[in-house]
Amino acid sequence: MAETYAKPRFGEPREPKNLVNPGHRLVRVIEFVTSSHTRVAAFLILCGLVLFLPGFFRIPPVDRDEARFAQATKQMVESGDFVDIRFQDDVRYKKPVGIYWLQAAAVESASALGLSGAPLRIWLYRIPSLIGAIGAVLLTYWAALAFVTRRGAVFAALMMCSSVLLGVEARLGKTDAMLLLTVVAAMGAMARAYLSWQRGEDLAHPPWSWPAIFWTALAAGILLKGPLILMFAGLTIAALGILDRSVAWLPRLRPVWGLMWMLVLVLPWFVAIFWRAGEAFFSDSIGGDMLSKLSAQESHGAPPGLYLLLFWITFWPGAPLAGMATPAVWRARREPGAQFLLAWLVPSWIVFEAVLTKLPHYVLPLYPAVAILTVGALERRVLSRSWLMRGAAWWFAIPAATSIIAVIGAITLTRQPVFLAWPFVAAALIFGLFAWWLYDDGRAERALLNAVVAAMFLAFAVYGVVLPALTPLFPSAEIARALRNVACAGPKAAAAGFHEPSLVFMTGTSTVLTDGSGAADFLAQGSCRFALVEKSSERSFVLRAEAIGLRYNVANRIDGYNISQGRAVSISIFRSETTE
Repeated sequence: MAETYAKPRFGEPREPKNLVNPGHRLVRVIEFVTSSHTRVAAFLILCGLVLFLPGFFRIPPVDRDEARFAQATKQMVESGDFVDIRFQDDVRYKKPVGIYWLQAAAVESASALGLSGAPLRIWLYRIPSLIGAIGAVLLTYWAALAFVTRRGAVFAALMMCSSVLLGVEARLGKTDAMLLLTVVAAMGAMARAYLSWQRGEDLAHPPWSWPAIFWTALAAGILLKGPLILMFAGLTIAALGILDRSVAWLPRLRPVWGLMWMLVLVLPWFVAIFWRAGEAFFSDSIGGDMLSKLSAQESHGAPPGLYLLLFWITFWPGAPLAGMATPAVWRARREPGAQFLLAWLVPSWIVFEAVLTKLPHYVLPLYPAVAILTVGALERRVLSRSWLMRGAAWWFAIPAATSIIAVIGAITLTRQPVFLAWPFVAAALIFGLFAWWLYDDGRAERALLNAVVAAMFLAFAVYGVVLPALTPLFPSAEIARALRNVACAGPKAAAAGFHEPSLVFMTGTSTVLTDGSGAADFLAQGSCRFALVEKSSERSFVLRAEAIGLRYNVANRIDGYNISQGRAVSISIFRSETTE
């Protein structure tokens, strides 16, 4: 007997009925989990840890954004100044202070607990991202409950949890995973206010929980990444207002009290930084960072349509189902729930496609809407049976392509076949193949669950084994390791030709970033000093050393690859002959 579901309208969730054990172990797990919210939360946390922890502790600092955030936080901890944001002697006013406070809290807590060398452990700076990613998964489940059944909400959360893009952001110590958490919280609260109005619920005294969550999330999002979260909320409200010709539901979010609460949360630091730096923060963050993205900032320009192309990779393994669900979502576009989710998704997506500066993580806060829309179609059993079904092969194609690239890349860079990754690669391929073979409109859940398991094995292979083994991609870590092994105490360094933020983070805030001549002058100023000279700067180093009579030798040479600039580097570690 086939299992059947109630076919809820978006925004009118009902529990599934007449469920019959389908005889599949993975589906039986979901049935067990969905018996209570507590089990769901525990299950999603466990899935998050399995998907996000491989490589979390072992991958060195990644240039440039993660290393910049971590170094600025490290300087906060070193200086005890938790208002100003600096990278060495330069101000870093591109983003507000939120993520730095969270990272500093993790480092300070670890130090208080007795963890040695806490400020140099990059994984501590990633803890807020891990918490943000798992929290966003849980909040996707909570937000989805306003639209679909509990079972459907679990599948929406699993799509987010296993998505490639969130897996990357969960391992990087920067803002985007925590921003996702705040956006999903705000949109989940807004959805409840909107759908209660659409259902005609007469709430003379709306609950305070919705506005409390909504305005607190907005405040947290502003402290993390400035007004970007206001764009998501504002465009959603504007789109719904145009479609409904009314925003009569907004008072349910108590905007007067909520706005005052949001200002109470965000104004203290903005006043403090204005008192400290004047208009510099606002000119740098709004003019120098946000508005500059309208052009091709830092060579990240791309034409419209890039996010749509990247979606099929960054939202894998949910992307094939999302493609198959598109016709059903379009047919349901004027139903309240679908309308809300499309208002969350479409206007902001258009803005990101129109802006010239494009980075994959910009659209991450829109993916929960995609996941919930996909599940809405999945629960109705109305996924497309047309040529779109051929997209199920994508569940196998991504593990296959990723495995080939990872193994070949490891052999090319390290001359090692990374045999430890092969069992995980094989398992990912097997489960990806099962997902492809199992798929039809009645077994989409089974296919998706197999794809999620494939994503888990792929995470162990790529993040847990292959990336930590690719030491040439992280030359800063190799340089720091070489400096730790020198005989003298308290080595000081100057770098020429290789100025990546990860180098400053790993070798110390006092590391001097200079040119070849400056590195020679630095080396001549005392003992236990080292010049880190990239090959392109060696000639100027040698000429200056000859001019000042500097006698030096090569302590080590690090060959690697600068992933920020996309080129090979060769860095010599010079020291004066008087260094002991």
